[in-house]
Amino acid sequence: MYGPTVRNPHAGRPFTADEWSDDEIAALLDDLSVPTLLLSCVHLSRPEDRAAILDGPLRPAGSFLNEYQGFMTPEDQRAARALALGIVTDWRDRGCPEPEPLADGELERMMSFAVGAPVDADYVPMMVEELGLAGDDERASGPAPGAADVPVVVIGCGMSGLLAAIRLGQAGFPYVVVDKNDGPGGTWWENTYPGARVDVGSHFYCYSFEPSHHWGEFFARQPELQAYFARVMDRYGVTPHVRFGRAVERAVWDDDTQEWHVHLDDGTVLGARAVICAVGQLNRPFTPDVPGIFDGPSFHTARWDHDVDLWDRDVVMVGAGATGFQVAPAIADQVRSLTVIQRSAQWMFPNPGYRDAVGPGVPWAIEHLPFYGRWFRFLIYFPSCDGGLVAAKVDPAWTDQERSVSEANDLARIMFTDWITSQVGDDPDLVAKVVPTYPPTGKRTLQDDGSWLRTLTQHHVHLVRAGVDHLEPDAVIDTDGTRHRADVVVWATGFHPNEPLVPMTVTGRGGADLLDHWGSRPRALYGVTVPDFPNFFLLYGPGTNLASGGSIVAASESEMAYVDGCLRLLAGSGKRTVEPTCEAYDDWYERLQAEVRTMVWASPHIEHNYYRNPDGEVHTLNPFRFVDYWAWTRTVDPTEHELR
Repeated sequence: MYGPTVRNPHAGRPFTADEWSDDEIAALLDDLSVPTLLLSCVHLSRPEDRAAILDGPLRPAGSFLNEYQGFMTPEDQRAARALALGIVTDWRDRGCPEPEPLADGELERMMSFAVGAPVDADYVPMMVEELGLAGDDERASGPAPGAADVPVVVIGCGMSGLLAAIRLGQAGFPYVVVDKNDGPGGTWWENTYPGARVDVGSHFYCYSFEPSHHWGEFFARQPELQAYFARVMDRYGVTPHVRFGRAVERAVWDDDTQEWHVHLDDGTVLGARAVICAVGQLNRPFTPDVPGIFDGPSFHTARWDHDVDLWDRDVVMVGAGATGFQVAPAIADQVRSLTVIQRSAQWMFPNPGYRDAVGPGVPWAIEHLPFYGRWFRFLIYFPSCDGGLVAAKVDPAWTDQERSVSEANDLARIMFTDWITSQVGDDPDLVAKVVPTYPPTGKRTLQDDGSWLRTLTQHHVHLVRAGVDHLEPDAVIDTDGTRHRADVVVWATGFHPNEPLVPMTVTGRGGADLLDHWGSRPRALYGVTVPDFPNFFLLYGPGTNLASGGSIVAASESEMAYVDGCLRLLAGSGKRTVEPTCEAYDDWYERLQAEVRTMVWASPHIEHNYYRNPDGEVHTLNPFRFVDYWAWTRTVDPTEHELR
């Protein structure tokens, strides 16, 4: 906690009129989200003046994903910025005093003001924790009694593994992190392909306890994201604990010593009481086994060969999901020709600001205006949290299930279709290729600012709706028999989400093999723990991926809170092991699968869905409201676990 003489780190760094004049501040305010600015003004106003903002006529009309101005009219935005200028300069001239605490109920009023509607009471505790207006990290639960006797090995130093290391260090658990890569960031270390960027707002795609006002774009690109995780690793003292360039081959539980032996590819064996496996779901590239031999450069997007010059070359890209969708616009201006071979079209969510740069006002406001950064994060988070679940839920009474699965899903189809067709123009052949036939949100929905379709309309870019039949030395032959000449072949064909942990093996109590135990149905209690694998924890495990909004960073924070609770339970018990009961494990799996079957992702009318295993079952996704998952993982129920 921050003591009485230490200024809240989110309360704004004081400044003077000599540093920032009225005119300079006015120019900076033009960059900002008006709803967020007004909420910051609530904090820096005198308590008796706050109601004039919260009850005034200048207010957001609603909330929607990536809509930062709350649907306010341009006139209201100008009026709100003028109002804010007076409040900000008055606060500056008063010496930038630290804001006084909010009155009872005022925080909830501010949340409802921000989204233009009452916020459901279920969400208030989670959002209060997420906002962290007190200035401390509420999810860091402090030193754990007995932690020094529970050494932990963390596998992976991507977003989740780094998070685990930070929380372990704060609690006092000795730990070592092992990563096969030569640096931190996981997917953001490996995926360096042209155009790689996040599809969650940057100011939300970061740890709740380590926000950043340094983002150069609202949806940051790979170099900036990897640099963020490297900076956090150093800031929290994790670096000395990491062994980079070392892959884990197997982890074996020793029934006699009651500890794990983690075998690395250099012959080293690490002993630990507990293992946290943070290897993720999308880290092992999938390249289809296609007959024939291609003589030119050929590589998967996750292993991009930057030594290959694409200038004035004929490039064939196989696949156009989330990755190919980013690659094509990034390379189209370099190549002589670009042929994209795509089995099925992708639904696109309109996001005109997907490639927008962050102007100078935003970092200034996060640094200087009280709680601007916290409320901007809230403005991104809240509409994305569970908003997508409504359109993903199947209505069994809905008649045309091949087209859409509910009224809300059909409305999404209309919106997405209008967005796509508005960009294509009078080209019925292209419309037929780019408008999907399956229900929307059934596969990963892509963020689109128009770059993809503008790329496809260029004369040297060709979209082919087919598969790949075979390769020739200088060409790709599609399943329709058409030959596509190529100097370079790029495989944008995704990963192996339904084969977790491979090629690593995990052996638990009595020699149980985890992959054999799972078969084609990977599962874990809350996506984290498995019976007969004591003191073994998964982050971004089965049933935790999000397909309806939110951020995987927030999901990992919830999962790690659960891991932290289990480790504290173990450390304070005097016992050697903790694992879930079979009853809790089976009940969770049955509940999760029952809910998944009510969602569009399980629709039989969707082909080529990487969410599903070969049996048509979905084991990767979390179908529940995230606010419920947050509540379930916030504390550990001892009755769901066995301590031995």
